[in-house]
Amino acid sequence: MNTSLRATGQLVQYLMQRIAFLMVLTLGLGLSAYAVAAALGLVPWLVMPLQFGDTAPIEAGMAVQLGITALAFCLMFFLPANARMMALETSHRRFHMGMRDVARAYSAAHRADREGVFTMPSEFDSVRERIAFLRDHPDLGDLEPSVLEVAAQMSHVSQELAQVYSDRNVARARDFLIARQQEVEDFNIRLEEAKRVANEMHSWHTRLSLEEDVAEAQLARLCEVLETILPELTLAPEPAPVHADADAQDLSTPLVLRNDAHGSGWVGGPAHAGAGAGIEDQRIVAMVSRRAAE
Repeated sequence: MNTSLRATGQLVQYLMQRIAFLMVLTLGLGLSAYAVAAALGLVPWLVMPLQFGDTAPIEAGMAVQLGITALAFCLMFFLPANARMMALETSHRRFHMGMRDVARAYSAAHRADREGVFTMPSEFDSVRERIAFLRDHPDLGDLEPSVLEVAAQMSHVSQELAQVYSDRNVARARDFLIARQQEVEDFNIRLEEAKRVANEMHSWHTRLSLEEDVAEAQLARLCEVLETILPELTLAPEPAPVHADADAQDLSTPLVLRNDAHGSGWVGGPAHAGAGAGIEDQRIVAMVSRRAAE
């Protein structure tokens, strides 16, 4: 019951404060504008005859109008202070708004601490320095002192964290990481170039090995062919003229090829005739006469 009445009273107070604020503002502006228009002759002045006792009535409408206008105009200068008080009352009634203000003040203090603004070593001087900084901050002028004090204490507790992650240290770390990233990129470029050269040399080596294998196979095939046909091309004698007494010769007698003693060429003869022929070359190949074989 008391809670509901208190909430209703706070609501009525909130509404009446806003209505009074608007009424004072409207009255001051309206009377000021009317007085200026009356002074310019656009509208008539207020007519109000006044009489004090037995004195003759006097016209006091202009004086009364100017006095009320001056009073309303002066009351307008109290509206900003009243607006700040209403804002503070609203922030007291709504706790989450106060926490948001504390977070905003702490953020400003922590940012300044990272920049190296605060230099006081002791706790008391450090907190006082931070409160003075927050009080003079252009964005935190609407906060109450208790909020600034809590934010200053929180900023002093996180002072070591602000020194570790100061703007200078963060900038150095960023520069170091940028340099490392550039080194990695340069290394990757060199690595890709080395891979390209290695692949090219490997392909070249594979191609040369294949060509060598093909050449060796062709050479081996050529040697096999030459081993088959070379004796017939090189060692086969031309047929000798047949004499009349060749029929009496024994066809089973083998013929041999021997080098002439004078180096004039190869001559054929019976195998037993080579004992005293003065042969210089000892390479004698026994062959059966092709004609005898026929």
